[in-house]
Amino acid sequence: MRLRALRDGKRLFVAVPRLREARCFLELDPARLAGRERSAVSIRGAARRGKPTRPEDMPPIDLVVVGSVAVGRDGARIGKGGGFADLELALLTELGLVGSDTTVTTTVHPLQIASVPVPMLPHDVPLDIIVTPDESLPCARRYPRPPGVIWSALSAEKIAEIPVLARLAGSRGRRR
Repeated sequence: MRLRALRDGKRLFVAVPRLREARCFLELDPARLAGRERSAVSIRGAARRGKPTRPEDMPPIDLVVVGSVAVGRDGARIGKGGGFADLELALLTELGLVGSDTTVTTTVHPLQIASVPVPMLPHDVPLDIIVTPDESLPCARRYPRPPGVIWSALSAEKIAEIPVLARLAGSRGRRR
């Protein structure tokens, strides 16, 4: 998907694993990558070719692609278990870069579409579209999107280990 998007001239932002850097997104600009798009689409390639960017310096996002282990046709999703995709979206929502009109999608094999209900927690971001190799499945908006970072669900240790959250938490405390 990344390669196709870059070849179509779309600018991408890829999260740094575990949001461990202050500039926790990597900008992949097709104009800067001309002819080297393939070398930038893996995690390692994005780290090498992408421009580290603070989320505050990013434009509004119109499409988000998240990884999924299992999905429900109703838009419910189970990620890889670390919660970072949901946290990345919560962060971008908190900063006004992802809104209710931003499409959230995933790509899966048809066997990953569950035939039983997929549980959703308050911090889980529901899907708008499920894409398989053979079809695109629109999802009814059955679940609400989180309004941003759910600070009460994060431990002080988790906030401290993610620089952008530590910075935002500090500014939230000063505004009280």
